[in-house]
Amino acid sequence: MTDVKEAIILMAEDDDDDYLLTREALQEGRILNTLYRVKNGEELMDYLLHRGNYRNLADAPEPAIILLDLNMPRMDGREALREIKSNPLLRRIPIVILTTSKSEEDILQSYELGVNSYIRKPVSYDRLLEIVNKVTEYWLQIVMLPAQR
Repeated sequence: MTDVKEAIILMAEDDDDDYLLTREALQEGRILNTLYRVKNGEELMDYLLHRGNYRNLADAPEPAIILLDLNMPRMDGREALREIKSNPLLRRIPIVILTTSKSEEDILQSYELGVNSYIRKPVSYDRLLEIVNKVTEYWLQIVMLPAQR
């Protein structure tokens, strides 16, 4: 792959194992982008709006892409997606849902709310590695994204 650019990947994931496997897949795939993590939708919104523990901009740099789980405590991914896509300052950030849900209702609702991609979490690590590599290649190397704020 060529023309690799440094970009922040923000992952909203409450499951430690899923987060660690994704981080490992990024490292194994030699994807050099920095991965930040929040554990629920409330933390995600705090991060994006620089509130609470994320007031310092250095602790919460603007992500180039958000990997969003749907089923999280406090504020789930659906609610967070709705808030992000309704905010003019945030709605241009690409969001890829990475979830265990294969519910047709979740898929339809996510696209209606403005998600950019919906991916079901794979069962095998090899498949996760393949998906993470393809997603990051597509969103961070192939498509043209607007300059960060």
